[in-house]
Amino acid sequence: QLQASGGGSVQAGDSLSLSCAASGNIYSSHVMGWFRQAPGKEREFVSSIRWGVGNTYYADSVKGRFTISRDRAKKMVYLQMDSLKLEDTAVYYCAISRTGALRVAADFNYWGQGTQVTVSS
Repeated sequence: QLQASGGGSVQAGDSLSLSCAASGNIYSSHVMGWFRQAPGKEREFVSSIRWGVGNTYYADSVKGRFTISRDRAKKMVYLQMDSLKLEDTAVYYCAISRTGALRVAADFNYWGQGTQVTVSS
């Protein structure tokens, strides 16, 4: 089970931090990811992290602005979002890939409920 939190309404240029609490067993081979879905658009990859070694991956649209991290002891994944833009407005979801997939939503097995991020000018 995954529980995402931390969304809210901010202005362009502001920062926001999302958290995702996981329950159950998470193994080193698993990947934790963040995806987002804006109204009328398909769900898109934002960032992911390998649970074991901590390698991180980002969509080009957020590279340099977002930072993913994890706390293995707490079973938490975080997404620090800086320099937010209007186009970052979306519902953000955390997810787990038990197959080690990194970017494709269909390859992620479990999903949290989503948290809304709204960026205004």
